[in-house]
Parts: sequence; structure tokens; C-alpha cells
Amino acid sequence: MTSTERSIAAAESHSAHNYHPLPVVVAYAEGAWMTDVEGRRYLDMLAGYSALNFGHGNRRLINAAKAQLDRVTLTSRAFHHDRFAEFCTELAALCGKEMVLPMNTGAEAVETAVKTARKWGYKVKGVPDGRAKIVVAGNNFHGRTTTIISFSTDEEARADFGPYTPGFEIVPYGDLAALEAAVDDDTVAVLLEPIQGEAGVLVPPAGYLPGVRRLTAERGVLFIADEIQSGLGRTGDTFACDHEGVVPDVYVLGKALGGGVVPVSAVVANRDVLGVYRPGEHGSTFGGNPLACAVALEVVAMLKSGEFQQRAAELGEHLHHELNLLVGGGAVDAVRGRGLWAGVDISPSHGTGRQISERLMERRVLVKDTHGSTIRIAPPLVISKEDLDWGLDQLRAVLGG
Repeated sequence: MTSTERSIAAAESHSAHNYHPLPVVVAYAEGAWMTDVEGRRYLDMLAGYSALNFGHGNRRLINAAKAQLDRVTLTSRAFHHDRFAEFCTELAALCGKEMVLPMNTGAEAVETAVKTARKWGYKVKGVPDGRAKIVVAGNNFHGRTTTIISFSTDEEARADFGPYTPGFEIVPYGDLAALEAAVDDDTVAVLLEPIQGEAGVLVPPAGYLPGVRRLTAERGVLFIADEIQSGLGRTGDTFACDHEGVVPDVYVLGKALGGGVVPVSAVVANRDVLGVYRPGEHGSTFGGNPLACAVALEVVAMLKSGEFQQRAAELGEHLHHELNLLVGGGAVDAVRGRGLWAGVDISPSHGTGRQISERLMERRVLVKDTHGSTIRIAPPLVISKEDLDWGLDQLRAVLGG
């Protein structure tokens, strides 16, 4: 057996089979490239589902982490530490908001947003106890906790995990009329991904997000934007909402906030929303820990320059131009996305998304499939144009173009 085969066999024997990864075992990574245990190099065109927006081993982030490792890594929230206030201040400023509630994973942040909306609904809006409702979109992906899968339409994520948490209504994504019909006096929030990632990088119709903002403001409902995948530079702006001039009431952030170094997530909103909390009502031992704050502070500093947003916009325009040339040739049915983020629908005559991902892996390019026929392309924002073009050449070769 090869080193790869031994490692995969051991993983299959001793870990739960809740993922179906491609058969590559990564041992080292730098920038947009990863090297496996056999010494083979691969171009990373997924970037950890946007967790690695700044590339593998980004020196600014690694240096920030190393410096903090020598000082203090965890205090729990039982005590203050000297990186916490700066982290909350700087992240709030980046978002144009007043307060931050830090957590660790994206799912934790979504759960926190759900709790926040309900608490706000009861204490501020005056919804009768136990009747708070949150409206969400079909084909959403906000995580896999029991509450979150309760409002999922993906049976693979949902089946056999009931009973499900009540209090959610699902409407079609992009359908403003359906959303308006669903919002009633008990509605406390509308929770949406500005671009749906797991669904295949679905971009809503122009005017949809401004319509959501308008509707929620008129009806006294919170607009919660899950920017865990779409935010922090991925789409060519700081947030995907920025492309349509929309400012939600609540940002839900994660993935890239930890720079691919540590898990960091946060809910960011104004004082009239996050100010509803009192000590003991919500928390996390590791949320906002010193190491996480040190890394996330560096992420915020990097985003403040605008360099990464501009890079994603410019390379993203090139990416989509090249991908759209493939549409209509028989191999690609559609391309969607924004910035350095694309969903590519593969024609069934050329294989499934999984098969295309495996063929690309054989040519040393790593992507990931979703929903059967779609592959997702989301390279680190630090990728060079030359490497991006090489990766696209491999895709063309796999598709016979």
C-alpha cells in the first residue's frame, strides 16, 4: 500500500463516515498549492470553502498566531484578556456596526443569530412568548446542528435527525413575493445567504437583496445575512451584500475570519440587537479566545487595505469570462457566481460533479462537487493569474475543450 492508501484506510477504520473526501492526503501547503504525502503538488481551487481566502500558511497570519502562542492562548470568558476589546472594536468597525458576539464555528454563529433574533423579538419587538418565527430560504446551507437542519431542504443533511426544531418558515430563494407573504406579526427575522454556496453558488436576482432590506425595515423584522462563505473578500467586496448597497441588521461571519489558522466566528450587529443579552444567557469557553482574536485582528487589518477585495474582483472577472466560454459547448450547462467564486453545472453527458472533481484531481487540481452535477471553484484570493489559468486549462482538458 502507498502512504496515501494507508492513511485513507486508517481514517476509514477509525473515523465516522460523515464526509466523502477526494482520495488525496495533504501533508503541506503554501499559498494556493498543497502537497500530498507522496510529494505530489495540487492547485487548491476550493480554499476550504472560503476559510482559506488568504492562502495556506499566510505569513502575516502565521506570525500573528506564533506571537500570541508565546503569550496566552485561552482565558475563557471568566476573565478579560488584552486582545478581546481590540478585536471586537475593529471587527465592528469593518462591518459598520457597534457590537460583536464571538464564537468559534459557523454553525455556532448561526445558532447564536437565531437565539439573538428570538430574544430581540420577545424583548424589543414584543412578540408573545414562544411564537417567534424566522423566515429562511429553500436550498439554504447554514450548518448541520439539529436546529439548523430543522429548516434545511436538503434531505441528506436532514433525514433521520428529527424531531425538528419549530419556529421556521421556508420560502423559495430569490422570490420576494413569497417572502413578503410569509412575514407576519410573529416574524422576528429573515435569515439568508446573500449568495447560496452549498446550493451551487446561487446568486439571487438583481434587486432581491434590496427588496429584502426594504421589506424587513418596513415590517420591523431583522435582516440576518449569513456571510460565512460569501463574506470577507470572496466576492470582490468585503461582503456580498455590498454589491447591491445593502446593509443587513446582523452579519454572521466565520471561515475566513480565522484565516485558515483557527476557527473564529462572530455575530455582528448594533447595540439595539446584541444589547439584549445579559450574563449567563449565552456563551462559549473558546469564543473570543486570545489566539483567535490575534489572528482575526490580522484578518481585519488585511481586509481594511482593500487589496484582497480588489484582487478577487479582478481575477474573478477573468475567471467568469473564461468559464462562460465553456457554456454552450456541450460540457457545461451553466456558470454562476461572483468574484473568485463559481458554481459550474456539468452536463450529464460529461459525468457527475464527483467524477469531474476526481479527473481534475488526477491533473493536480482540487475542487469539490455539490448537488450531483455541480463543481465549485473558489481558489485562495492570493492565487496568481498564471496559476488560475493553469487550473482552468486542466478543467478544459477534463471537459474535452
